[in-house]
Amino acid sequence: MILVGTSGWQYADWRGPFYPPGLPQRLWLRHYAEHFPTVEVNSVFYRLPPRDTFTAWRDQLPEDFVMAVKMSRYLTHIKRLRDPQEPVDRFLGVTAALADHLGPVLLQLPPTLRADPEALSAVLRCFPPHIRVAVEPRHRSWWTDETRAVLEHHHAALAWADRLGRPVTPLWRTTDFAYLRLHEGRANPRPRYGPTALTTWHTRLATTFPAATAAYVYFNNDPHAAAIADAAAFTTRMKGRASSAGAS
Repeated sequence: MILVGTSGWQYADWRGPFYPPGLPQRLWLRHYAEHFPTVEVNSVFYRLPPRDTFTAWRDQLPEDFVMAVKMSRYLTHIKRLRDPQEPVDRFLGVTAALADHLGPVLLQLPPTLRADPEALSAVLRCFPPHIRVAVEPRHRSWWTDETRAVLEHHHAALAWADRLGRPVTPLWRTTDFAYLRLHEGRANPRPRYGPTALTTWHTRLATTFPAATAAYVYFNNDPHAAAIADAAAFTTRMKGRASSAGAS
């Protein structure tokens, strides 16, 4: 089961290409959820909003819609994974308002943060077992067996990441769900992804994870509504390949 969406939905230049010109911004999430089954909430990374904000979002969502939420930078970039219990508890306290709509929590690590598997393990211990956590390290020192073992031990996913059509992370399978972030394609108009890149990423997911595995795919190339176009194209391509496989 592959769920495809975008990293955020509140982009001014999506008015017109995606949002009807007269639609109030407070209704954008409802409109978005009519077209995609999931979204990754990036704005929370910069400032953790009050619980009421998550409640308002929840009230706009259809029954099966999933919100992945990016962990506050207070833990990942300011505290740099140290003393994690209070930041994690505060984060989970407000995101709990999403109830069944809460999907994976994304921990995106700073590009300057060198590998510290022990600190990462301490962070992951703070999350209860029912919360799915994906981790996106961005310093090459993390690509070790020790890092992989920590993720596997805590049933956390390595967030696969793409930039310019190429993987920038190892393609490890560390738990029972997949998480893929596509940051920037190289097709025209930039930063779109072309059909070859979309097909390749779908193949990687399909060959690494069983068909029943939940896979969360988010396009983070938001300029010029590229993410919207690519998420729709990926979904269409995914359904087309599934139909072809069923026919054979």
